[in-house]
Amino acid sequence: MRKPGRFAAIVALGATVALMVAGAASAGLIFRDTIHEEETFVIDDFCGAGLTVRDEFAIDLRVQAVSKGRDGLAYFLQHGQIVDHFTNLANGKTVTGVVGPVLEKDQRVTDNGNGTLTILILATGNAVLYDESGTAIARDPGQVRFEILVDDNGTPTDPFDDEFIADLGVVKESTGRSDDFCEAAVAALS
Repeated sequence: MRKPGRFAAIVALGATVALMVAGAASAGLIFRDTIHEEETFVIDDFCGAGLTVRDEFAIDLRVQAVSKGRDGLAYFLQHGQIVDHFTNLANGKTVTGVVGPVLEKDQRVTDNGNGTLTILILATGNAVLYDESGTAIARDPGQVRFEILVDDNGTPTDPFDDEFIADLGVVKESTGRSDDFCEAAVAALS
């Protein structure tokens, strides 16, 4: 439901918080943290349908990073849940999206030798969209693999100064059922 995708949003938020944690990289566990974030914002033209929708979300994650391999590059693992409450501001109708439990895990971290890292991420989880009565109206219980590009700021083994550059896209499409969440949400909110 978020762009560039719900899993990418979770990764971006988790990576942002993780990169703010101070500490030094060492062999094995680099850090472990728990994240709770709540935010409310308005989405204009929700799902391209012309709706103005308020999104109230809460995210709870456990994040950790460990150094792996002979190069000691950081690999992230996070799991948790995100809950979105979407309200059409024109009519007050709501839907609730729940993603969880979700697991995101760096599968491969590649030092590109030019100050960047390419990271292949596996994201699994169960996403369900509910209408106002609590009936499930869309589901996506699969897994997806995607890549991101990160600037390592000259320190490939230190994740604390890394900066996200780009979403390189999906490497393996979602497995299993993949309902159109926008189509279901727009119908329920209209």
